[in-house]
Amino acid sequence: MHFHRDKNTAKGGPDGGDGGRGGHIILRGNKQLWTLLHLKFRKHVIADPGANGEGGLRSGADGHDDILDVPLGTTAKDAETGEFLFEITEDGQEIILLAGGRGGLGNHHFKSASNQSPRHSQPGEPGKEEWKILELKVLADVGLVGFPNAGKSTLLSVVSAARPKIANYAFTTLVPNLGIVEYRDFRSFVMADIPGIIEGAHEGKGLGTRFLRHIERNAMLLFMIPADSKNIREEYKVLLTELELYNPELLHKKRMLAITKSDMLDEELMNELRKELPEELDTIFISSVTGYNIMQLKDMLWQKING
Repeated sequence: MHFHRDKNTAKGGPDGGDGGRGGHIILRGNKQLWTLLHLKFRKHVIADPGANGEGGLRSGADGHDDILDVPLGTTAKDAETGEFLFEITEDGQEIILLAGGRGGLGNHHFKSASNQSPRHSQPGEPGKEEWKILELKVLADVGLVGFPNAGKSTLLSVVSAARPKIANYAFTTLVPNLGIVEYRDFRSFVMADIPGIIEGAHEGKGLGTRFLRHIERNAMLLFMIPADSKNIREEYKVLLTELELYNPELLHKKRMLAITKSDMLDEELMNELRKELPEELDTIFISSVTGYNIMQLKDMLWQKING
């Protein structure tokens, strides 16, 4: 609230300026980022308040926006209701996560013929205070799907520079690992090693839905079943069923099957195993240890991705 005063004007009209809005908290897509690790220890994000309006119809400055760079594939949810808000999918895309409060109005807005000297102004809105959850779903060209100990991490370590933890027990992999797979003529694609599925994963058993959500973000799925499996066709059905129960749309993705640990097999055993294989998808026998058919696997994956 302010009235115009100068050496020639003893009782001027109202000239209180408007207040500036509070700063927004904004998420911005950044293709150079792969994780949300830089935000892990930043629990509170507080944008600046707007400045007060001043006399002479001068508006206050808007509060400085706090822009958080996040990798592509980041989703925002309301922490209390679990409601999905939006997803960042493009580089440079900016979406307001939490809007700053509106600035108030100066007293010059309230003058009228019957009230030429309003002695009140509108206060600004208080800023919002809310909890949000940011979640990153892995974005990759090829997602590795299989039971624990199917050889997913070993394959990723062979075809890329990624170094996932490898050991002979279930759930060695607890978080998805990404690797860049180099291909012919300096081309490349991204492969994701996703923690192993067990029966009942869609209900949260094992690592359950913590990793099933990452499978949604892969262009195609490479199912991996070891050669020493009791029943390859049955294992494949269980894996497919878990994906379908979690999200039926996953069945629309391109699929391929790799029989791992094939260095244990001779040609005769391979021919026997071929009779057990699912007929509806392309299959290849591989060995990450000896390098058997690894280049052929890359060729098939490249054709699938770009076919």
